[in-house]
Amino acid sequence: MLRSAIAVGIGLFIAFIGLKNAGIVVSDETNFVALGNLVSAGPLLALLGLLVASFLLARGVKGAFIFSILITTVVSMIVGFSAAPASVGDVFSFSLPDMSDTFLAMDIRGALAYGLLSVLFTFTVVEVFDNLATFIGLTKRAGLMDDNGKIPNINRAFAADAVGTLSSAALGSTAMNAYIENATGIEEGGRTGIQALVVAVMFLLALLFAPFVGLIPAQATAPVLVLVGALMLSEIRHIRFVDYTDVIPAFLTMFMMPLTFSIAEGLAFGFVSYTLLKVLTGRAKQVHWITYIISAAFVLNFWLLSR
Repeated sequence: MLRSAIAVGIGLFIAFIGLKNAGIVVSDETNFVALGNLVSAGPLLALLGLLVASFLLARGVKGAFIFSILITTVVSMIVGFSAAPASVGDVFSFSLPDMSDTFLAMDIRGALAYGLLSVLFTFTVVEVFDNLATFIGLTKRAGLMDDNGKIPNINRAFAADAVGTLSSAALGSTAMNAYIENATGIEEGGRTGIQALVVAVMFLLALLFAPFVGLIPAQATAPVLVLVGALMLSEIRHIRFVDYTDVIPAFLTMFMMPLTFSIAEGLAFGFVSYTLLKVLTGRAKQVHWITYIISAAFVLNFWLLSR
């Protein structure tokens, strides 16, 4: 039940990010969020991209998302919303990014002064469960989860994620791990390790085309996130709506992810509420012992963050 709720929650989160990037949903002092100015250039371009991507997807066109991004980008350049390339330097870079300022520039002493144990615990909980929820949502959407709800070779996935996290910290970038935006690749048919390796090679080559990638406006990629989020909502059919001890944790999981802008926190609300409701209704034996440990870890993490 929580597995399906995680997939739906990630879908809502992706869609919310897409709507935000498109300028269709904006922040508001009174209502927190509000509808953006739909007649302005940014939202209009995003709506055009959404229409094009939806049409191509409905027609079963392979690479519908890529075509939508390219068409929206070209239109954006034609109307002057984003800059068009004027020289080879605007498309191709002859040098790789310089990482000398951030390579191994970690403030270990500052971390020790702050409280190393609390930092390690908080970041471990967030990283582990954020990635776990992402793995569950993506593998479920990709059809890689077995009939028992288990993810084959998930230990290898976590090991690769750990190496990526450590490497990105050493390079001075944000944590490199499994991202929910990877669902766009799944919707285009990506299922195998070969596909992942090809994407990795293409990302390395993309370093040389960083100027061109920078020309693609957020309004061109936002519609893809919205549609992928919509497609992931299909997992809601696996949630049992007859048992409130299942429905309420599922609801909290699904909606707290986009509302808190955090997959891990949405997962925390789901696990803790599921455990408490089962115990309070006399069904403690239905809760796996690992679920108790995870719920306790989330409660401890909330306490540490509130200090």
